[in-house]
Amino acid sequence: MNHSEIILIRLKNQQLINSRYNKPEDLVSWLGGIQGQDYPGAKWAIGLRLPKSTDPDIEQSINEKNILRTWLMRGTLHLVATEDIRWMLGLLAPRIIKSNRRRYRELELNEEILERSNQVLKDAIEGKELDRIELLSILRENGISTQGQRAAYMLQRASLDGIICQCGMQSNNPLYISLDNLPNKKSLDHDEALAELARRFFKSRGPATVGDFMWWSGLLAADARTGLYAIKSELTSESISGQTYWYLKDDIVENVLPVVHLLPTYDEYLFGYRDRSAQIKSLSKIKLKNRYLPTIALNGLIIGTWKRIFRGDKVIIEHELFKKLNKNENQALNRAKSRYGKFLDMNIKF
Repeated sequence: MNHSEIILIRLKNQQLINSRYNKPEDLVSWLGGIQGQDYPGAKWAIGLRLPKSTDPDIEQSINEKNILRTWLMRGTLHLVATEDIRWMLGLLAPRIIKSNRRRYRELELNEEILERSNQVLKDAIEGKELDRIELLSILRENGISTQGQRAAYMLQRASLDGIICQCGMQSNNPLYISLDNLPNKKSLDHDEALAELARRFFKSRGPATVGDFMWWSGLLAADARTGLYAIKSELTSESISGQTYWYLKDDIVENVLPVVHLLPTYDEYLFGYRDRSAQIKSLSKIKLKNRYLPTIALNGLIIGTWKRIFRGDKVIIEHELFKKLNKNENQALNRAKSRYGKFLDMNIKF
């Protein structure tokens, strides 16, 4: 297996070509989660993988509480299917809380204060949706300081403890809901959760290594290996340059090429892996060094960056390419831009 073959399998397993899903929540469940600190970008990451979807379609799934937003893999905000949020928090939250202990001390957030803030938030949000501003105001009314980063860490801690989670956005202000208000979905013990997280990762992002799984999940090496070994009979493996790659073997349909994807900044196609050398070659590495930007992928290889500019009822997409494209590749780039316009239901100006 070479890098070109790895790319094609990853494109298909990530549903970036030949997507087999129709519902946003089913796509998110297949991927396990989608990195979500950039909310518009996270919605577009779903849209990329659901060819006929629109931004309102994704918003509707979130508004209907089929998809939620909380801190999961690596302690980073992710979009996750509602049916998965509890077992993922049960597996991942304790390690995130442990890694936060030093920061809690620096912010003078001891366990007594965190338990109190949790209870205040739990009482406040029962049976309703409240936004971030409203929740912080309630904390202050109860004599709990939200100065500086205390606010972010108290909201995160209540989320990690399974009390609240984000259920959308209102004027760039996150909305929160009580997890108790949602159906009690899947519950897994520790080893079952390790196996299920590994299953989601390797089937949706393979070919990938155990090191990639550790990076994506934030798990320790022993737990990552336990999860992988529990499901390895479901996967195919191949050794490349001393590294073992695990993946769900499937037929590759190559007649979709050339294909261009306008990837959001934190898209799972890149941020799902510690080693991105299959997708990013030397010139692109130089161009992208220390920059978190939306990227352009041609047949799975990163060949440029892009940005959007809104003007009236139009969206202008500007791009910087690291290589010259031929006629067919330029047409594929224009199709990708048109797809983004359709997702936003806006006219595109090239």
